[in-house]
Amino acid sequence: MRQLIYPYLILTVFFICTSCSNKQYQVLFEKKTTISDSSLQKVPDTLNQYRIKSQDILEIRNLQNSKSVVDMNPSVNASSSQGAASTQAETFQVEEDGTVALTGLGHVPVTGLTRYEAQKLIESLYHKVLLKDPIIALKIVNLKVILLGEVRSPGNYVLTKDKTTLVELIGEAGGLTEKANEKNIKIIRGTEESPKVTEIDLNNIQSINSPKAILQSGDIIYVAQNKRAVRTDNLQNFSTIFQPILLLFNTVLIIFTLIHK
Repeated sequence: MRQLIYPYLILTVFFICTSCSNKQYQVLFEKKTTISDSSLQKVPDTLNQYRIKSQDILEIRNLQNSKSVVDMNPSVNASSSQGAASTQAETFQVEEDGTVALTGLGHVPVTGLTRYEAQKLIESLYHKVLLKDPIIALKIVNLKVILLGEVRSPGNYVLTKDKTTLVELIGEAGGLTEKANEKNIKIIRGTEESPKVTEIDLNNIQSINSPKAILQSGDIIYVAQNKRAVRTDNLQNFSTIFQPILLLFNTVLIIFTLIHK
């Protein structure tokens, strides 16, 4: 019986030691191999630009007028429209019929247009009917993505500029955790009925230039754990359950051996 004590003591020490997790390190942008995937070839810029949809929220500002867009009306003298830039922007929701209602213009169809195209359209319409030299600034303020998994600050992130990349978003979230699998980051996009999964390998420097890494509104980005972190967690879970049982059994053996000396 005394000979059985030593193997159990060794097992106890093993499980105690393995319950401590090892720190992981990412190796980003190390590989320089060319990505052969045809989807990574240069594509037209328009394919990567968001097109306005109904229910979108547009922020519109006239940079050449001290008055806001809401205050403008056709009776305003064009010569008096030149002044300091407005510090306040108004938001307008795109209606179900694809139009946005603007003072002095009525309902302007904007669905299907990019941000830049809608901006130029509204600018030209105001130039024709109301303003001498309008400079219109337009933003789509409801565009966002969801970032989940092994990043420092997961959550919802607003796309504040055109063509935001995956690397920029991860940087905004504080970077990857030590448990992250940088070789397989998933971008889920599409409809609920037909979702599509795109995988990005941040271990390859070519991923920076990949059109697939340009984010779109509604994307869900998931950063999974690496294999070592998964194994460590599984081992910790196992040792958490088995360790008390093993310690109790070893204690019983030691007491039994001391009693029967």
